[in-house]
Amino acid sequence: MAQFDVYKNSNKNTHGAYPYIVDIQSPLISELATRIVIPLGNISHFKNEQLDRLTPEINYNGELLLLLTPQIASVPAEMLKKPIGTLSHFRDEI
Repeated sequence: MAQFDVYKNSNKNTHGAYPYIVDIQSPLISELATRIVIPLGNISHFKNEQLDRLTPEINYNGELLLLLTPQIASVPAEMLKKPIGTLSHFRDEI
């Protein structure tokens, strides 16, 4: 697990609105059993939640998504199976 790794949202009920989650936890505290994540929301579901600097638009794999920072959460590290990509190039926006 690395900071800014992207994971598919495996929850069938929420995958349409939140297709991905981003691990933002610093490597300084990587030994914890939990990880700090932010969901990436499908922009069509969250048009009214766009805030200039708090929910930046992220183009990931051709999909326009919002980084939903107000929904930051802690999840069990075991929930994050295999990263499918990284948003390290969006470090400043995140």
